Order: sequence, then C-alpha cells, then structure tokens
Amino acid sequence: MNNKQIILKNRPQGTPDENTWALETHSIPELQEGEILIEHHYLSLDPAMRGWMSDTKSYIPPVEINGVMRAGSVGKVIQNNNNPNFQVGDFVSSWGGVQQYCVSDGEGCFKVDEKSASLPTFLSVLGMPGMTAYFGILEVAKIKEGDIVLVSGAAGAVGSIVGQIAKIKGCKVIGIAGGKDKCDYIVNELGFDASIDYKSENIYTALKKKCPQGVDVYFDNVGGVILDAALSKLRMHATVVICGAISQYNNKIKINGPSNYLSLLVTRSTMKGMVVMDYTKDFGKAARQMSIWLKEGKLKSREDVYEGIENFQETYHRLFSGDKKGKLILKVLEE
Repeated sequence: MNNKQIILKNRPQGTPDENTWALETHSIPELQEGEILIEHHYLSLDPAMRGWMSDTKSYIPPVEINGVMRAGSVGKVIQNNNNPNFQVGDFVSSWGGVQQYCVSDGEGCFKVDEKSASLPTFLSVLGMPGMTAYFGILEVAKIKEGDIVLVSGAAGAVGSIVGQIAKIKGCKVIGIAGGKDKCDYIVNELGFDASIDYKSENIYTALKKKCPQGVDVYFDNVGGVILDAALSKLRMHATVVICGAISQYNNKIKINGPSNYLSLLVTRSTMKGMVVMDYTKDFGKAARQMSIWLKEGKLKSREDVYEGIENFQETYHRLFSGDKKGKLILKVLEE
C-alpha cells in the first residue's frame, strides 16, 4: 500500500508558498507489535499550523523538516497488530498528520462514536476547536451569568462556539467578524446579540456603540489592532483570554503587540494565555456536555469541507484569506 503525504520542506518566512511543502508518496511499513494502521477520512486545518512550522520557542515542538505536516485527524482502524485497546473497524481521532494513512502505537488516539455524530464534527465542535472554546470560556475566562462577552474571529471554528457557550450560560455576546455574511450568520443563526464587521466599520467606533458599558470578557483569536481596541473597552476586573493571533502569524516583521495594555492596570484586569492541550484529561467530560447541547439544539456546528490531499496547500490558505465558513476540513479518503 502507498501513502500520499504532505511533507514540510522549508520553514516559511511570511506566508507559506509552493516551496514550503511537497506531496510525496511512500510505502506503508509493516506494523510492529502493538501498532495499528489508521485510514484517514478527514483532516483538520487550523491557524495553529502556521506556528508549528516555525522553529521558535512555543508550547509544542515544531514540525521537523522532511516530516509529515502535523494535523488533527479522524479515521478508521484497518489493521491491528495485537494492540489490545483498539479493534479493526474502530473510528479514532488523533494527530495523524496530513497523509492518507497513519501507523500508530495508539498513544494519543481516542475512539469516537461515528453513529452519534458525523465524522467532521469530531474535528470541529467535538474536536480541538470545541475543546478550546469550552475550556477557554468556562475555565480560563470563568464567565458568569450577565457578563458582557466580546469575541473576535467570531464566525470561525473556535469563536463561533465560544459565543454560543457564553449565550448558553446567560451572557450578552458581541462578535467581531469579517464581512456582512459572517456577521449575519453569528447573529441570525448562532444567536449572538450583536456583531461588528471589522472590514467595513471603524473598530473603535463600533465598540463604543455595541459595547457602551464595556466588556467583562474579551476572547481573542486575532491579535493586532483588534486586540488593542478591545483593551480600551475593559470593565473593572475584566478577563482577556489570548487564544490566538491569526492577524500576526504571517508577519515577516516583529509582531504588532498591544499599546493599550495599561488598561489592564486601570481596570485591574487580567490577560491570560490558553493552550487546549492543558485540558486533555477532561476532554471526555467536555465532549459529553457539548454533545448534549448539540442534541438539544443549543449549539450549532458548521464545517467547510474540501476534498483531496493534493489540494492541501490551496485549502490551507483559506484559513488566512477568510474564504471559508466555520471549521475548515480536508477530506482525504478516496471513495
């Protein structure tokens, strides 16, 4: 059997280009004792991928040059060489990488019930984005009923779930997104109280209008100018959750940090960073609760699925162009 793989060839400066990755085909090695072979059905494409390609200090080691590009995955166990924890036919989520097949000893693989939800859902609301949103807004921000919550990247995979959970918990939620379609989506379909279109509105003016009383929680996915503006609207003892900074990931120059940081001092507020891997042991609990909300209709999930491992690079760039709706996923199983 042959395995198509996306291999990291160069560490990009700025936006990754055609020299960053190569599509290669390699034979699948024989399974060693205790190993399983997973046939990937879907792969998760996330903004964090840009950071994983950089050889700088981070929360996780970078992808090695000539290594398979890191990615979350969901697929089916099709071979098993005496691994007692899995059976042929099991569906699992893992960090299988951008490839058609993955050989694993089972570490970091989690069984998923393909009958309870569609497979792409396990890469979105029941996957890393959902876990990030759940723990970020409930454990890091520690929202309470009546809080005013501001979310950037509000139509994205994480932000859309953050806002919905905040609404479930009785908060007022304002989402920042790019374009009328996305702003209409978060208000009319997801139930946000208001939206700000950063592409057509002055962010400071819009915040003054939509958040006249300020905000108790700002959940940041984008960084840059929008983070700086949000800091100017903090209420006393507010919390800022730093989840991502997609506006800065492809910078060739120094990252544009906040100049309004003294607002933290004036309002006695807190800015916290969060990484979802810190909560791995509680993923099961979170997934059970999210599943209940899904079944009750309190939580909605949207996946934007594109096909073909050969189209990885084109699909990846949708993360940064904004040309997507919801969670970006690549289908790799050839049917």
